[in-house]
Amino acid sequence: MLATGGATAADVNPPTPDRYTEIGEVIRVTPQRAVPLVAALEAEAGRSPAEHARALTLSCDLSHRLGKHEEAVQLCEQAFELGRQAHDDSLVARALLSKAYAVFGLNESAQSHQLVWEAERLAANSPDTGLRILVLISSGESYAEEGNFPVALNKLQGAVTLARQHDDPLQIAIALKSLAYLYGQMREFDKGFEAVAEAEKLAEQIDSPGRRAIFKTTEAILAVSNGDVARGTKALLAALALERGIGADAMVSNTLVNLADIYLRQQDWRRALTYAQQALDQAQKLHDDSLAATARVNVGQAYLGMGRLAEGKKHIEEGMDWYQRSGNKPDQQGVLVEYGDALERAGDLAGALAAYHRERALSNELFETRRQKAMMELQEKYEADKRQRQIEMLRQENQVKSTEIDNRRLQQRIWWLLALVFALASVIVGILYRKVRHANAQLEEKNLELKQQSARDPLTALYNRRHFQEFMRSHQEIERRGTNPSGDEIVSAMFLLDVDHFKHINDTHGHGAGDAVLREIADALREILRETDMIVRWGGEEFLAFLPAVPRGSLDEVARRLLVGIPERTIDYQGTRLSVNVSIGFAPFPLIAGAASISWERAINIVDMALYMAKGHGRNRAYGVRGLAGLDHANMDGIEQDIEKAWRDGLIDLSVVTPPMLELRMAS
Repeated sequence: MLATGGATAADVNPPTPDRYTEIGEVIRVTPQRAVPLVAALEAEAGRSPAEHARALTLSCDLSHRLGKHEEAVQLCEQAFELGRQAHDDSLVARALLSKAYAVFGLNESAQSHQLVWEAERLAANSPDTGLRILVLISSGESYAEEGNFPVALNKLQGAVTLARQHDDPLQIAIALKSLAYLYGQMREFDKGFEAVAEAEKLAEQIDSPGRRAIFKTTEAILAVSNGDVARGTKALLAALALERGIGADAMVSNTLVNLADIYLRQQDWRRALTYAQQALDQAQKLHDDSLAATARVNVGQAYLGMGRLAEGKKHIEEGMDWYQRSGNKPDQQGVLVEYGDALERAGDLAGALAAYHRERALSNELFETRRQKAMMELQEKYEADKRQRQIEMLRQENQVKSTEIDNRRLQQRIWWLLALVFALASVIVGILYRKVRHANAQLEEKNLELKQQSARDPLTALYNRRHFQEFMRSHQEIERRGTNPSGDEIVSAMFLLDVDHFKHINDTHGHGAGDAVLREIADALREILRETDMIVRWGGEEFLAFLPAVPRGSLDEVARRLLVGIPERTIDYQGTRLSVNVSIGFAPFPLIAGAASISWERAINIVDMALYMAKGHGRNRAYGVRGLAGLDHANMDGIEQDIEKAWRDGLIDLSVVTPPMLELRMAS
């Protein structure tokens, strides 16, 4: 049993490393039970600054596990300051590592990774082997989260080796668990199962039901990723029994959510509903709003699968409300994708289209935020380069002044060197003039480079949405372009493409695979379309192509070429060959409604609705707007709200384009 101790005991027997480790394990498995233990540790009198720093670091870990991430960050910063004052790199590294976990809980993964790597640098020569193992594990996990699997594998294998040398069963098991998860990300499932099996045996040896439950959950994740849903379900049920046996309420809640997810995958709606409802009850008891929101979404999906649409929508919208209030937009986007898929399976195509539309708007917002962040980083880099150039010029000016002072002294002493001094000064001025001209030329070049980068998407090198909007604001519409030799009218055209099931690629293979797919699609569009066509990364996994002059009758053929050409391109990503399909909406431009053309913004909205019709009707197809039949601006809102109804009512003329093989299947 863990001793709480009083002031006198603390003076005689300060906390031991084993005691810190024991409290850390309680925090990891049953954080509520750790509250009095940590409080007693903080209350002990006579501790050194080092002991105070360790206690604060444990308080930080506890607050993080209880979901109080901002409070955890403040506690870690206090521990960091104590470690810095004591000139103890090990204490500073522990504080940085705990702060990294808390920052990760605030969805700031990039900052979290930087904190981990700084802790790794400080702990490199630490005599505390346990700390060195811990930073290696965290460093490997950080590299894995950024998609750098080779470095991550090296770090985690090093952690396992160091733990074996130290002969610490708990540290070995923790390192093996992280290594197993990495093997799962790398699709090397046999190695992952082997590592997690060894971790489970070690947890049995040290009699740690909490760690056994954690490792069972890891086994479940590996199994589900490998397609073995039965093994994954069995492992989760075993984890649930272990967690309930030790009263690990927070872990029970998470496992109930995972069980609901796994039964949703199997479309076993009743069991999914049972576990999702239990998870919701448990989360409400723990006052865990985040987990409650996830459980509500699972309850809603189960109801939708059972055909109870009203109840399903109600629960999902309640869960979505928390995501929106908390500002967790990435998770909100993922829920919207699942919401749309569930509504589509339930036959509510209008609801599915609305969910997809909300997801696209949120995706665009997140993409714009990332773009602005990239631009700010680029601007900061440019300003830093500019400051460095200014420092260099000041240094040169100081050198010139020093030379001029020396020259004046020489003038006073040796009059016959006066002419030489003037000549030397002229040469220096000439050199400086040339340097200034060169610096100005470089500055102009950097300005041009910055302007070019502001118009381009950094990932695909395609034009970005901002450039296209500026282009369209200055674009002069040509009322009549004439016809080609075959008599077909020449028009402009807009094609909006969205990658089908892109979230599945990110979830299965990582964001590095998603980025590689987007770059390959950009290359395919450059090859399929003409050099004169403007290709834009519209946002997230959406692309826009503006064709300035094409025969009206060729638009369906352009869509068909895109539907065929993009899936033909494959990439080899870490031993897995990937290819994707796209859904497309397109229309000629300008679009005529009544006697006048509609704005390009409104035309984009109509093309966007055509795209989401393609998604709602099976994906891997294109819907094209041929024309607006007898409409004026007064009833355009109806088309934008429900384009499919307008099509059925004959108010809009659409064409449907599918790939050749799909056309054959449809015909048969």
